[in-house]
Amino acid sequence: MRSRFPPNYILEIVTDTESENAESTEETNALLSRLRVIEDQPLESRAVAFAQIHEELQSRLDSGDSAAPVA
Repeated sequence: MRSRFPPNYILEIVTDTESENAESTEETNALLSRLRVIEDQPLESRAVAFAQIHEELQSRLDSGDSAAPVA
């Protein structure tokens, strides 16, 4: 079963909080690209992929290093 959210809901959320920094925009675009690919996968695969992204983001937050790339 596909997501019931509109196709651009992730972009709308990020656009509201995105800074004008070029590096931030690159990282945001890379993350959005990954999320779009994940959204098209079967449910089980999505769960694993979202968990991986969660772990990466949590590790980044825990380290306090905001300059490390996510993708």
